[in-house]
Amino acid sequence: MNVTPKQLQILNLIRDYRLANGFSPTMQELADEIGVSKVTVFEHVEALVRKGVISREPNKARSLSICDDSVLPDEEQSLRYPLLGRIAAGMPIEKFQQDDQLDVENLFGTRISDQGGTFALQVEGDSMKDEGILDGDYVIVQRTSVAKTGQRVIALLPDGETTLKTFFKEPDGRIRLQPANPEYKPIIVKDCQIQGTLIGVMRRY
Repeated sequence: MNVTPKQLQILNLIRDYRLANGFSPTMQELADEIGVSKVTVFEHVEALVRKGVISREPNKARSLSICDDSVLPDEEQSLRYPLLGRIAAGMPIEKFQQDDQLDVENLFGTRISDQGGTFALQVEGDSMKDEGILDGDYVIVQRTSVAKTGQRVIALLPDGETTLKTFFKEPDGRIRLQPANPEYKPIIVKDCQIQGTLIGVMRRY
């Protein structure tokens, strides 16, 4: 990825902010976070748009998003994944420090993922236990904003909560987020924001 250190810092902030909040930071919030002027942030953002790394809607405050095919350096093929937070059934994400990582090599040996654009979350709760996803497990997530029926997704709900469920599109156009535990009811919503799809589950015994 051909970006400057400051542009990379902005990319990481946009990704982590969207994951935690479901929407993008404003230019002013980015400027305050990295200690530069709003004009400087705007110049960096415009450069990233020209490079095809991010997209934005003109004249809309919170429209910055990282392109699905853009892979940040800490999401590249590796035995370490950025550990961005914890995911639970219907509970908000708990933000981790930016330098936290899940070291797969340290946990499981030398199996290398063939996926890019990935991050890790730790599961809290048992709503997906019948699919073998248990409390305390780590899930490896492919960052994407779209999902197909039957995929396990990280979904941001309209009320601001984030959940791990199986994604289904209902005939009436609504979305059903299906748990894998009969003690939990499906979540039915008109819309939700997909933060990523599961590509792996890991457990340490």
